Amino acid sequence: MLIGELARASGVTVRALRYYEQQGLLEPERAVNGYRQYDGSAVAKVRNIQLLLSNGFTAQDVRGFLPCLDDGEVSLGPACPPSVEAVSRKVAALEERIAELSAVRDRLVQALTGNATTQQPGTIARHPAYTRPAHE
Repeated sequence: MLIGELARASGVTVRALRYYEQQGLLEPERAVNGYRQYDGSAVAKVRNIQLLLSNGFTAQDVRGFLPCLDDGEVSLGPACPPSVEAVSRKVAALEERIAELSAVRDRLVQALTGNATTQQPGTIARHPAYTRPAHE
């Protein structure tokens, strides 16, 4: 199939496909006239690239998944061995970000209540200065 056909079949733009090729994520065959030609597995591969990019992986990270991208949806089944390092790095970064956000939440709760330890985790008590008086 040609690049326009792959774009329609996979739901991405021609520009995105050219970017994937530039990044080494997609390698089309070239016809005698120079046109890009893709086989049927390219649709699954492009959808998997999109899935990974939408989940915060970089194009460089996605390169670690290349051996796995033609085999159905990458989010199903056990991790593809070449992708384990990239997934581990992403999980560690997410855990670090969650810890940072939890600390910010705790500081905000303490600022509102003056004592964050009396609150249930994940709840925010309203400070009297931020509540509306009841209508009389």
